[in-house]
Parts: sequence; C-alpha cells; structure tokens
Amino acid sequence: MSLTDTPIFGLALSLAAFALGAFLNRKTGLPLVNPLLVAVTVVMLTLSLLRIPLDHYRKGAQLVSVFLAPATAALAVGIYNQRKVLKQYFLPVLLGCLAGSLASMISAYLLCRAFGLEDALVRAMVPKSVTTPIAMAISESLGGVVPVTVAAVILTGILGAVTAPLLIRLFHVTDPIAQGVAIGTSAHAIGTTKANELGPVQGAMSSIAIGV
Repeated sequence: MSLTDTPIFGLALSLAAFALGAFLNRKTGLPLVNPLLVAVTVVMLTLSLLRIPLDHYRKGAQLVSVFLAPATAALAVGIYNQRKVLKQYFLPVLLGCLAGSLASMISAYLLCRAFGLEDALVRAMVPKSVTTPIAMAISESLGGVVPVTVAAVILTGILGAVTAPLLIRLFHVTDPIAQGVAIGTSAHAIGTTKANELGPVQGAMSSIAIGV
C-alpha cells in the first residue's frame, strides 16, 4: 500500500491546500483568492499531475466531511448573539429568506430546462443554494444525482463568497440585515464565512437564512 492509498494522504492534502488558500487570501486580500477555491484548485491539480486515483483521496477527505454537520450547527452561536435583532426584524428576514429561496430554486429549474438537462440533473441542481449536508439529503429524496448536487453547492458557495462584496456595492445594499439574508439564501455556509467577515449582524442573518 502506497502513502497516497491511506486516509492520511487525503486528510493532509485537504488541510495543506486550505491552509495555503487562507495564507494567500490574507496576503493578497483579493476576493478571488478564496481559501476554498484555492484549496479545490490545488487538490485537483495535485491529483491530476501526480495521477492519483480519486478514490485514494476520498479515503482521507471523508474525514473532513464528518465535520460538515457540526460546523453548520455551530452557526447557531452567531444567531443567538443577535437574537434581539432577529426578534425586531423577524418578518422582513422571513420574507427575505422566502424570496431568496424561491428565486434560487426557480432560476435553477428554468436554467436546467433551458439547457435541456435530464430530470435527475434538474433535481440535483434545485437545492444548490442549501448548505451541503442538507442539500445532499434533499437531492437524494428528490431522486437527484448527489455528487452533482455537492459540486453545484460548492460552486455556488464559492461564487457567492467571491462576488458578494462586489454585488453589495454595485446594488448599494447598505443594510447589514439585507446583506446577510441575501448572502445566506444564495451562497449558504460558504457565503456565510464572507458574511461573518462583513460583520456580526451579517453573519447571524446569513446563518438564519441557511436554516430557513
């Protein structure tokens, strides 16, 4: 058994790639240099250039996936800290989440139909704006292709995290509650990491949007 065929390889590569992404993000300060985007790119290049089978990498990468659900649940801490704001603006937040969720699902469905994708792929794409553990369960219950859902969720989250600051400035969204709800409904947990960077209110509202 080679080193790449052990769980240590996938785990070490994932952690090293993300650490590199976080370092480059701090040094450059560029939205495009997103830690997760860098990590995905590094992992893909490593596997491709060294001709390492994906199954070898998955043995260790699955250990990282175990923490997806607890990490999502940990977002509740930010919500608790902003509970007074939530009580005050509960109805606008709820309506914002509803509008964002409908826009996400309907746009995904219409685009899939416009490109002539088969039903299984359409069902896989519909929950693209929900955080990964929940999206996987939804896709499976709908009869979608779960690996496609995971890829769509990650891509959606990265794009949301990268473009959120630009879009906020472009459309002059100044209210922190609106910023958080918009990011959470469109870019789930990955986008919420960017919302937390914008401020505690944005992070809390984005976390709420994921659950709603």
